[in-house]
Amino acid sequence: MIAIAIDDEPPALSIIERFCTGIENVDLKKTFTNAAEAIKYLKRYPVDLMFVDIQMPGYNGVEIYKSLECKPMVIFTTAFSEYAVEGFNVNAVDYLLKPYTQDRFKQAVQKAYDSFKTSLPVESNRYISLRCNYSLTKVLIDDIQLIESFDDYLTIYLPEKKMVVRMTLKTILEQLPENKFVRVHRSYIIPIDKIENVRNKVITVNAKKIPIGSKFEKEFFAKYME
Repeated sequence: MIAIAIDDEPPALSIIERFCTGIENVDLKKTFTNAAEAIKYLKRYPVDLMFVDIQMPGYNGVEIYKSLECKPMVIFTTAFSEYAVEGFNVNAVDYLLKPYTQDRFKQAVQKAYDSFKTSLPVESNRYISLRCNYSLTKVLIDDIQLIESFDDYLTIYLPEKKMVVRMTLKTILEQLPENKFVRVHRSYIIPIDKIENVRNKVITVNAKKIPIGSKFEKEFFAKYME
């Protein structure tokens, strides 16, 4: 999950950064002490999850969340327990009362991740729904010819178009049938049945030459030779 954090206190943001470092399911891209800058960022770069302090000078975290046109999941953080009800009234994933432990933080992130996986379902084992341009788009799994990663984005190669989504290879691989797709490189996932040939540890798929990364070589050949 792509995430950001908003808190007017830098030490609080440092704690979130440190806790996120040990969790595979969340990728904390930026932190903000200025709520206005965070809102501006979100309009350009949608995220999956926000950590937001509820009470900040001049800003209320709940109101910040309500103001967003494209609302990600949110975990509210605050030192004031009286704001808990207000946070849950906007369907927050969780509410962390400062100071919270790393285990409590992981619990909140896991709840968000469970919800995130549910929002991108494989439908009848034939389709995958991907968040693109602020909406979910249904893609026929058999149409996927190649998945390529670049920074925080994936390019999904389809028969007549390319689709760009903000997601990690690890996340999309969890949504795909294990027997049909395999990761062969830190930047590529391929459909096994669309492999044209394999030569000298280079795969040809969709007329594109893709090297097999040493880290993924064993798993690839095990699936390819089945």
